[in-house]
Amino acid sequence: MYQTTLALILFLFPLAYSPGPGNMFFAANGARFGFRATLPANAGYHIATWFVTAIIGFGFLTAIEQFPQLFTILKIAGSLYVLWIAWKMLKAGTLQGAEEAKPATFMDGTILLVLNPKAYVIIALMFTQFLRPTDISNFASVILITTVFTLNNLVAFFVWTLVGDKIASFFRSPESSRRLNILFGTVLAAVAVWMLVS
Repeated sequence: MYQTTLALILFLFPLAYSPGPGNMFFAANGARFGFRATLPANAGYHIATWFVTAIIGFGFLTAIEQFPQLFTILKIAGSLYVLWIAWKMLKAGTLQGAEEAKPATFMDGTILLVLNPKAYVIIALMFTQFLRPTDISNFASVILITTVFTLNNLVAFFVWTLVGDKIASFFRSPESSRRLNILFGTVLAAVAVWMLVS
């Protein structure tokens, strides 16, 4: 079990810590509102991650294999959702004093995971590498892999959120904070396009 867990963490490390929709989303929110304000969205994302991962591990992936159009629908919906978040950030103005801007919510985090088909691909790939169909302890193995995957992602997102928060501390003037919003909004928009075309 220890060796499997270590191998799984090493396998997931580059996937979890490289820039992607989730990391950029939380880095941008950390920059905009600070680390604490992102905790509800982080909770929503990772609770959803645990359940979606467990469902895929227990065979939900067959539904996507039987209905491949479901993957396409999720891909488009997820891209549009991230693009909408980017648009809100581009319009938000400065880091301070923008009353219309609010931190991401628990539901925002949940939706971000559910509408991110790339997460489904990574989860499916992970199970093909670390779950043996002949293993009599399949149930325990699925729970272990699901929990390690979720906790690893949580740590990665915390790191990205803290990075965003620290970067923002250098951009407190209205002009510089506006530039930071444009930067993160543009990055999120690029991530949305990348999700759509890849």
